[in-house]
Amino acid sequence: MIYGMIVGGGIGRRMGSEIPKQFLQVGGQAIISHTVKTFLSNDRLDEVIALVPEDWVEETKQLFRDDLGEQPRLHVIAGGRLRNDTIMNGIAFIKERDPDSSNAVLITHDAVRPFVTNEIINANIEALRTYTACDTVIPATDTIVKSEDGRIIDSVPDRATLYQGQTPQSFRLGTFEELYLSLTEAEKEKLTDAAKVFVMKGREVALVPGASSNIKITYPSDINLARAILAEEQ
Repeated sequence: MIYGMIVGGGIGRRMGSEIPKQFLQVGGQAIISHTVKTFLSNDRLDEVIALVPEDWVEETKQLFRDDLGEQPRLHVIAGGRLRNDTIMNGIAFIKERDPDSSNAVLITHDAVRPFVTNEIINANIEALRTYTACDTVIPATDTIVKSEDGRIIDSVPDRATLYQGQTPQSFRLGTFEELYLSLTEAEKEKLTDAAKVFVMKGREVALVPGASSNIKITYPSDINLARAILAEEQ
């Protein structure tokens, strides 16, 4: 089984909105609806799970009915406190429905990256034929500087070896669960994404080419950029 997992359990404080940013409107639909629509259009995905703040579960179900119609492959459940808590909630949901799902493929994606393509999703699926996990990336275009104290530059890494992480991040359900549960609570608090779980445990994570248009909507200015991208696509 191959599952699309839309990770939208946070509230997006940096957006400064009264509602979680994944529910803001772009092009007449919620951002999360655009994201889910692409996943549902991919017939290689057996099911799609959208994880949202607990207080928004029922409202999200109605939102999807309004924006996407009835979708038997789509499920809406509550996310967790942190990103990987949210993924673990999704894993628990899958295991409850299918106890033999340890070899299932999970394609995890930010709810607020609405311009992911089927090409990127399919590239993640193909990468897992060879690797334990994969991460969608694009080459870094800006020079990156490292500073330990936030005042003085300690080093300037070679940009040719640097990439900007996007999503999807994909892996086998059982492997992620095993590695995540082996972490200490202190290690879990340091995590910013799922791929880091594999890196921390010395597992290979393959790079999958992303796209500059696969933006994450984080700040108010990103809404205008999203509207511009959507206008170009129509």
